[in-house]
Amino acid sequence: MSAQAFDPVVYKETTRKQWQDAAEAWNRWGDVIERWLGPATDVMLDMAGIRDGSRVLDVAAGAGGQSFAAARRVGRGGSVLATDISPDLLDFAAQRATEAGLDNVETAVLDGERLDVDEGSFDAVISRVGFIYFPNQQAALQGMWRALKPGGNLAGIVYSTAQANQFFSIPVSIIRRRAELPPPAPGQPGPFSFGEPGVIEAAYERAGFNNVQTRRMAAPLRLASAAECVRFQQESFGALHQMLAGLSDEGREETWREIEHELERFEAASGFEGPCELLIAAGTR
Repeated sequence: MSAQAFDPVVYKETTRKQWQDAAEAWNRWGDVIERWLGPATDVMLDMAGIRDGSRVLDVAAGAGGQSFAAARRVGRGGSVLATDISPDLLDFAAQRATEAGLDNVETAVLDGERLDVDEGSFDAVISRVGFIYFPNQQAALQGMWRALKPGGNLAGIVYSTAQANQFFSIPVSIIRRRAELPPPAPGQPGPFSFGEPGVIEAAYERAGFNNVQTRRMAAPLRLASAAECVRFQQESFGALHQMLAGLSDEGREETWREIEHELERFEAASGFEGPCELLIAAGTR
């Protein structure tokens, strides 16, 4: 699909299907995901000002790892509403919350660009690697602003630049080349759409947030090998499968072999360490 032909409705439905298809794998790889994103999640919760008794909205919550971390902070006097466009992901989140004894977590299937919640009803809004999937980023951010009480905080995690996130940018670039796909146009969703300096700050400010601040944080993806990283991405990163859809079975297999070969540069005696850098951005209503 060319940049000029981008259809946000088709994109969103495709994204919903991708996450429905990947829900079981995303949940199954949950321990890896929490080891990888857990430290940045703690910083996000700090920047959101989440404390005992807070009411928290989690947008694009996925299988809920960051929802559970927030729920433990807010205690029995607070609550977390975990939302996503994928019902299957939220089913896993609800199941895991029950297993963990977290009765202060609720789930709701909601579009992050159309948050059907009462205005001014949350102390904090969080989103972990969710902003990158919104075709209308301003609609999403403005909806989060409306959901917050005056003085409440939004905090979200995004990838920084492609160069700083080669664990992901290398597979994306190889797939784009082999499938003859153009890069996203400015303003379109994409894994690194908020990564350049000043982009996420400007987006927050346009949506009405004040006191915007960001933190840059290394978050290397550590696994046993490049082959395990490829398995993680094959099973859990539905967008990569969509990008590969136009290739033959043989073409897809060749592409994954090239990706694994290129990622082997990040292997050492201690295992695989894929470069990843995150931005944590916060702002106040």
